[in-house]
Amino acid sequence: MQSTIEQHLAAQVQWDVIISSPLQRCQKFAAALAKQLELPLLLNAEIKEMYFGDWEGIATQTIYETEPELLANFWQFPTRYQAPNGESLNQFQQRVMHGFDDIYMQMQQHHWNRALVVTHGGVIKLLTCLARHHKLDDLLTMPAELGKLYSLNLTQIENKIHFSEKIAT
Repeated sequence: MQSTIEQHLAAQVQWDVIISSPLQRCQKFAAALAKQLELPLLLNAEIKEMYFGDWEGIATQTIYETEPELLANFWQFPTRYQAPNGESLNQFQQRVMHGFDDIYMQMQQHHWNRALVVTHGGVIKLLTCLARHHKLDDLLTMPAELGKLYSLNLTQIENKIHFSEKIAT
């Protein structure tokens, strides 16, 4: 991720703020980068990864060996199936969208135009799915490569947050 950021900085990409999930794997990187770039850092608990309940912290292979049918159903139809005691895709989407409502409001209040949002694969997949106007069952087919920078536009239309993929210029 650091090399990806360095490439964007070399291309004169400038952010006004860094916003991060409070989970350590994101926050640690975001805090170091905010210090290096002398940017404000905001933490937003709503952009944490999806909560997988009983599957949290368990390798996919182990889940496949113990609950193959449920895992297969979840991968194929994430809107209809969820991890036992985990967050549903609908709950996850509502939480993330609430988080981005807050982000949008903060950006408006501070007159910020560009934010670097440091978050997790599930959040990136959700935002990409929404930006591409795909059905939510396509969520798990969306890209979310580790350490890659994804660029999205965040707009508000009729009090509702919308995402679109940023077109390279």
